[in-house]
Amino acid sequence: MEQILHVGVDVGSTTVKIVVMDNDLNTIYTDYTRHFSDTKNTVCNVLQKLALDYPEANFTIALTGSGAMSAAKFLDLKFIQEVVSCKRSVEKYIPQTDVVIELGGEDAKIIYFDKFIEQRMNGTCAGGTGAFLDQMASLLSTDTAGLNELAKNHNTIYPIASRCGVFAKTDIQPLLNEGARKEDIAASIFQAVVNQTISGLACGRPIRGKVAFLGGPLSYLPELRNRFIETLNLKEDEIIVPEEAHLLVAKGAALDSLDSKPITVEKLKSKIQVLKSSVDTTTEPLPPLFVTGEEYTQFKARHEKAKVETNDLSTYEGDCYIGIDAGSTTTKLVLIDRDGKLLHSIYGSNEGNPLKSVIKMLKELYSVLPKKAIVRYSGVTGYGEKLVQTALNIDLNEIETIAHYTAAKQFMPNVTSIVDIGGQDMKYIKMKNNVIDNIMLNEACSSGCGSFIQTFASSLNLSINEFVDEALQSRRPAPLRFSLYSIYEFKN
Repeated sequence: MEQILHVGVDVGSTTVKIVVMDNDLNTIYTDYTRHFSDTKNTVCNVLQKLALDYPEANFTIALTGSGAMSAAKFLDLKFIQEVVSCKRSVEKYIPQTDVVIELGGEDAKIIYFDKFIEQRMNGTCAGGTGAFLDQMASLLSTDTAGLNELAKNHNTIYPIASRCGVFAKTDIQPLLNEGARKEDIAASIFQAVVNQTISGLACGRPIRGKVAFLGGPLSYLPELRNRFIETLNLKEDEIIVPEEAHLLVAKGAALDSLDSKPITVEKLKSKIQVLKSSVDTTTEPLPPLFVTGEEYTQFKARHEKAKVETNDLSTYEGDCYIGIDAGSTTTKLVLIDRDGKLLHSIYGSNEGNPLKSVIKMLKELYSVLPKKAIVRYSGVTGYGEKLVQTALNIDLNEIETIAHYTAAKQFMPNVTSIVDIGGQDMKYIKMKNNVIDNIMLNEACSSGCGSFIQTFASSLNLSINEFVDEALQSRRPAPLRFSLYSIYEFKN
């Protein structure tokens, strides 16, 4: 008898999931892979492994998920909207469900199963999703599994914003600085996700009855699930955690593929080759940053003209001055001479502890400071200015805007505008008659800031330096929506 296998592929915002069922709809194979925004090649690899593992079988295949539509088009395979896939699985495997709460890498959903199915989904921001949790975990020098372990032993829940990473980090940083237990911060991050999901999606509609928890984060992070259960005051018989909850949508796609015409292994292989060689034509690429190498050379030459004058620290004698910028994600330290020339500079991540990073940099500075160089005065600015000043007895603290203006006018005495992009914030400072006339600061999102670039680079499995090199060499930059987690829109 001919073996027909039924395959569902869920191409999500951060992962690709595959489920293979036999003729009796028993699951015989599953896989869960991060695609690092390379969805096309990851889908090809997943399907190639399927063809290799089942060389004698025929397949019915359906794709679903936020990143599946383009792949399904090139593969000429059935595409099912993910809510439909979810509905199919819920009706077959957990028909008693009244409400589904599903968290993915960059999306969150609440689906009400009543007389009519109603879906509530996050829009332009991925605050409170898996990508958000990844970013918050890095602040505690761990991963999401580490967050879960920490949260098991929490005592206190702190209020933490989750609408955007910039607000969450701004809440978490002072807690770390003040010595709050990481266990409590981890549980508070989970609670922030719960608050964001319930307030942002349910919008006042009650979550009642039997509630099913789906998606990777709610499957792998039981402490996050527990925060939902406690907040919603769910009883034991109202909690549904299906087996392999993170694969339920892929299972729905496999079920939906049943009415598709089976294809052979050879036909599947030819479809994979079409996808491999496919080129997206639905978007118009942007112009490259530099059309020729000469343009880039001219750019660097132009910008290298504005440089701080330097002096040799090893032979310096006399008064010198320390400046510290305790920023949201990095710490900067400089030593200048009496004429404002740069003697020494250090730049590095604060690793979630600005005071510790400043102390480390000061020790490094004093290890190379000549005996006849005398530190006469010190100043600090940035997010952690008051903490650093109080802890280390720094002479002067200055707000960032004044520090920016003071530095800018050294290069351009008649400066009228300053643009600053930091780890979590960006500013536009307007000057008029040599005084600050207006300041504009990002408020609702940290898109375009350093943490945005860092998160984007990590999602592509690149370091910052590699990310920059790729951008400089790109010939067809893709137009992306400029929101904090728009990573899934990346096109190769």
